[in-house]
Amino acid sequence: MIEELKKLLKDTGAVKTGEFTLSSGKKSNFYVDCRRVTLHPKGAKLIGKIILDKIKGLKVDAIGGLTLGADPITAAVVTLSDIPGFIVRKKAKEHGTQQKIEGIIQKGWNVVIVEDVATTGASAKQAIEAAEAAGAKVVKVISVVDRNEGAAEALKNYDFDPILKKSDFI
Repeated sequence: MIEELKKLLKDTGAVKTGEFTLSSGKKSNFYVDCRRVTLHPKGAKLIGKIILDKIKGLKVDAIGGLTLGADPITAAVVTLSDIPGFIVRKKAKEHGTQQKIEGIIQKGWNVVIVEDVATTGASAKQAIEAAEAAGAKVVKVISVVDRNEGAAEALKNYDFDPILKKSDFI
């Protein structure tokens, strides 16, 4: 399945080389537009199945991550399993219930944080902080691609388990 996912990332044009500015502000000659695969029917199914394999044997009560990259990944896992999902907003909404987390998460639950591309680990850390503030315990962090630019170090206190790494493409 992982090789199929790698091929799909390449075939859909998700993996790009050139000059890019990342969300961190850093410049890079390598970019992964993961939504070309996380929003692809085959890609969503593959990612969902791979994540379910990675969490097999763990007690997982919910899965989610920081919007927007984690949204389709969370939906894929929710659709293929009995695991509820949640979405972490970048900032709490200013109306209604003013929640930072939408969806299903409870105090005391074991949760998995997902994201599309990990660079520095900042997005995953935002999601982790929100989940922990809600009283959940983060038991695993999974990214579709790790750019090998600091995320593993930033997430060293968590079980960080990327599906693919930059070195799989370059």
